[in-house]
Order: sequence, then C-alpha cells, then structure tokens
Amino acid sequence: MIVLAARDYPDVDELHSRVRAANPRISLATLYRTLRLLVESGLIERHTFRGSPARYRSVGDEHQDHLIDVTNDRVVEFRSDMIERLQGEIAAMLGYRLTGHKLELYGEPVRTPQRHRAPIGARRTRLST
Repeated sequence: MIVLAARDYPDVDELHSRVRAANPRISLATLYRTLRLLVESGLIERHTFRGSPARYRSVGDEHQDHLIDVTNDRVVEFRSDMIERLQGEIAAMLGYRLTGHKLELYGEPVRTPQRHRAPIGARRTRLST
C-alpha cells in the first residue's frame, strides 16, 4: 500500500495523487476512509504540524521526535537518548510516570559557508547524546 511504503510525510492531496497514479478509480472519499481505518488499526500515524494539513506516516519500531523545517515544511525525524532520559526525569520530579510524549521542534537552516555544512543525510537521525 502506498501510504505504508511512504518514507516522507505526505498529506491527503499528495497521497491521492500517488494512489491515482496506481489506480485512477480510487476516490478521495475512499482514501479518507482507508486512512481512518489504518490510523485506528495502528498501522499509520496521523501528524499535524503547526497548522499544516494532516500528514501520514507508517508506524516505525522506534519512537521518533520531529524537527520541522519552517522554510519548506520538510520533516526530519530524530532520536536523542538524552532528551528521552530528561523527559522521564522531569515527569518523575513532578510526580508522574511518563506514558508517552510528542516532541516537535521548528526551525530554519543555519546559513554557513559551504565548506562547513554538514552533509545531507537520511531523514532519520540518531543524535549521539
């Protein structure tokens, strides 16, 4: 299925274009119903980043946090053991056991001289923290 194979965060219009390329008879209503069922079944996640249209992504094995590039709406997934640990510590200090969280960071690329730019890598990044 196209939504399960997506490696980006397509919105409904992007998904509909992809689905119709494979089967022009698929309606937008059918896509919405299918997305709802896939979200309810836990196969995909629905994300809404700061007022943008809902985006969809297949559920991965490991929790990911998100950095959204405000200049082009690109979503960068990352994981930081330090952030995960700190969130648990904060919850414990406040008398809670953390059962889940959602972290979204918003930023724009820092313009640096070409020779100092980090190479563009995979969308998923593991920070060594």
